[in-house]
Amino acid sequence: MTLQRDNTLRDATGVVESEGSALLSDEIELAQLIVTTLNLDINPVDIDPAAPLYGEGLGLDSIDILEISLAISKKYGVKLRSDSADNRQTFRSLRSLCRYIRERRKL
Repeated sequence: MTLQRDNTLRDATGVVESEGSALLSDEIELAQLIVTTLNLDINPVDIDPAAPLYGEGLGLDSIDILEISLAISKKYGVKLRSDSADNRQTFRSLRSLCRYIRERRKL
């Protein structure tokens, strides 16, 4: 484990531990994209990967989700459709959204 400048611990696999939660490196990258896209006043490593994105948790609304979807499409080449029956599961948390992207990402 190495201590980073932001007081997080990173191991060789990219897992980051901060304040009792563990984020994978791709989850941190996605959290950074969300924070930047929505201009949130939060450190990306402070986002609980299992917390809800809607309502409680990050408190995002449908407009925020649309903005995130566009940013994800541009950055990762992953299309997120507003009429998809899987959206509730896909956007349940940072971790579930990251898993969705990981499974469909164009390299």
